[in-house]
Amino acid sequence: MERNHHYDVVVLGGGTAGELVATELAQSGRDVALVENRLVGGESPYFACVPSKSLLLSARRGETWELAIARRDEVTGHLDDDRVVARMAEDGVTVLRGWGRVTRPGTIEVDGAEHGYTDLVVSTGSEPVVPAVPGLADAPTWTSDEALTVPDLPRRLVVLGGGPVGCEMAQVYAAFGSQVTLVEPAGRLLTAEAAFTGEILADALRRIGVDLRLGSEVVRVARGDGGAGARLWLADGGVLAADRILLASGRRPRVEGLGLENLGVAVTPGQPLAVDETCAVTLGDGAPETDTPDLPGGLWAAGDVTGVARTAHAARYQARVVVSNVLGKRREADYRAVPRVVYTTPAVYAVGLPPAQAEERGMDLLTAGYDLAATTRAAVEADDRGRVELYADRSRGLLIGAAAVGLYAEEWMSEIALAIRAQTPLGLLTDVVHAFPTFGEALEAPLRELAGRL
Repeated sequence: MERNHHYDVVVLGGGTAGELVATELAQSGRDVALVENRLVGGESPYFACVPSKSLLLSARRGETWELAIARRDEVTGHLDDDRVVARMAEDGVTVLRGWGRVTRPGTIEVDGAEHGYTDLVVSTGSEPVVPAVPGLADAPTWTSDEALTVPDLPRRLVVLGGGPVGCEMAQVYAAFGSQVTLVEPAGRLLTAEAAFTGEILADALRRIGVDLRLGSEVVRVARGDGGAGARLWLADGGVLAADRILLASGRRPRVEGLGLENLGVAVTPGQPLAVDETCAVTLGDGAPETDTPDLPGGLWAAGDVTGVARTAHAARYQARVVVSNVLGKRREADYRAVPRVVYTTPAVYAVGLPPAQAEERGMDLLTAGYDLAATTRAAVEADDRGRVELYADRSRGLLIGAAAVGLYAEEWMSEIALAIRAQTPLGLLTDVVHAFPTFGEALEAPLRELAGRL
């Protein structure tokens, strides 16, 4: 098999990270190929961030399901990536459609054709985790991909998982009339974040009719009567009926079938690729000697496949780190202030270390909070749901984390992400003036409290 072409860089996976890496390297003069077997752009614009936020906005506006679906399909480009591919071609990127697999150092095969490369960037993203529940494989299930692309509105929907995706989808479908039951084995929602965030969000979901089954799990599933729908048996003895089951119990990095073992990479199914601070992939003991002239210049990874911070904005951040390093300008990633957002109403925003993680690291943690009900903006909005908490490390006198629940929290909490990233002294933060009336004013009292306690 002959090589078709030798590229400076081959990007394996055309999602958020891969698209950005390929485009910026091509614009910098590198000969770049992007390998993608689905839609160029990946999950975020077609099956995740964009359609879910569109539906959540339609729900807040009280639109009909038909209008919401039409609007969702419009903003996702009707699952057509032709314009994206054309734009990348204008930037000099060659898009190779198909499955890519590394056959040996410096060579990748795409649907039977071999291509050479100097640098390889892996950005193959992640895939939904299917719980190992007896009978689930034969039941009518959706992943988030289906839930965010089909026009169906199930009468009875059971959501498995109380993380960000599960909470957003529960709110969407409940708002448009589905009878939604959310099952979460943990005793609360959003288990990775401060406890109050899940508590407030749980109350908001219950208010719109979501039945929360917290602290229990599905142990068996069977087809419903007559083969339609499904019945689910819970560990606590409860039985649920569903027309559709939405799997929102997490995602895992997509690392299998890429041929990375041929580069000496230790690949474990479902486990992320280990990367260093430059987003270079950490090779195993069997890695080839990379100082041989005809072998690749670098192996990099960005996005969900690294398992570092599974969000589109984190993928973009890692992509820019990769671009800089491929171009020979050393840049190290810093994940201390990558925001985590649930775009429900009210929204949940978290950044930095959650309290549990800070305590696990032995930090002398200081916490200060403020209820949004005490702000004038809450009265103006006629919505007093929400709270903000700030977390500081007493020994350093710096913010190390924060969490908030409230309307537009994803917007007015950005200054805290900057403060954590820039290690801004608390004394300086207390001198910041916020516009009136805004939810941002809720930050002033806890900042003053923390500064005073230091």
